[in-house]
Amino acid sequence: MKKLAFLLAPAVLLAACANSEATPAKKISGVPESVQGDIKIAVIRNLASDDHTKQFLDGARSEGEALGFKVNTFISEGNDVKFKELVAQAVQQDYDGLIISHGKEDYAYDMIKPAIDKGIQVVTFDTVTKKKDQTLKGITETFQDDHKLAELSLDEVTKVKDDKPVRVIKLWFGPGFAPLDRRQEIYKTYEADGKIKTLETVGPTNFQDVQGDIATKMNAILAKYPKGSIDAVWGAWDEVAKGAYKSLKDNKRQEIPLISIDVSNQDINLMREKGSNWVSTSAVDPHLIGQTDMRLLAKKLAGEKTPDSFDLDAKLVEQKALKADTTMYNLDTIIKGWSTSEKFDEPWMEKLRKANAAK
Repeated sequence: MKKLAFLLAPAVLLAACANSEATPAKKISGVPESVQGDIKIAVIRNLASDDHTKQFLDGARSEGEALGFKVNTFISEGNDVKFKELVAQAVQQDYDGLIISHGKEDYAYDMIKPAIDKGIQVVTFDTVTKKKDQTLKGITETFQDDHKLAELSLDEVTKVKDDKPVRVIKLWFGPGFAPLDRRQEIYKTYEADGKIKTLETVGPTNFQDVQGDIATKMNAILAKYPKGSIDAVWGAWDEVAKGAYKSLKDNKRQEIPLISIDVSNQDINLMREKGSNWVSTSAVDPHLIGQTDMRLLAKKLAGEKTPDSFDLDAKLVEQKALKADTTMYNLDTIIKGWSTSEKFDEPWMEKLRKANAAK
């Protein structure tokens, strides 16, 4: 009898497992059925694995997982070939939704179209998906408010001296990189209005070491311009600004103020250094960008209407406002509205968060 019981035990266990697997998860009232269950999301970013990228990915991942989604993140280190391969693989692997960050205009349409054709929901960040007169229906394109970012930073540049124009070393590259192209549109208006004069334009060619590349190029430029001949350095992206900061410091040229766009913990630490000439940067919280993109994707999965495009509000981060303990995680204590937004946060999302937190 004992032997019979021993033989039957595995069968009973298997039956129990089968019954357990056959039992569907309890549906949450008031939450769209299409966002309940096994939802797979891929977040794919075409930038280096810097602090800004980490914050963006963390924002998307944490919000997605709070909603009960399985979220995988990928970065291509600015390698366009690898980036396109990652997107193609995600399409083949039947993800329910994609968040695609920093695709370039010359290939983004063709790269994303297979996902749309397959019925995969897509939200993009800093990516223009138009191809001449062709557009992809159903995508929401998100951007930082790049025009406002440029205005905030360039207004700081114009404050450097009363006499105009302010003589500027410009850190920028393009065209073809959507956020920098949009910032360039505002820069041109400041030039046309006689507020600034561009002495030199410096951009990276080595995207595996942007900071080192810019530092080397800035060293050569600073040798050409004696003290008093450069009024400011303007960085259209904080990665290039970090390279310029190193060069200015190494060459003992910290009499030249540095003003930039975008922010990271590394930037904040450099701004706080003794004798730092990095006086301000305009930015949007990258964690909030990732979080907002995930909410938009969740709404798409739920079959709800989303805008074709959405710009996130820009803020100014000033060196003089930073405290000894300031980080990306507590900038909201010195900048009103930093890191918080109720945009696209639906009541059913809160129900999902509570249900998943209780598991």
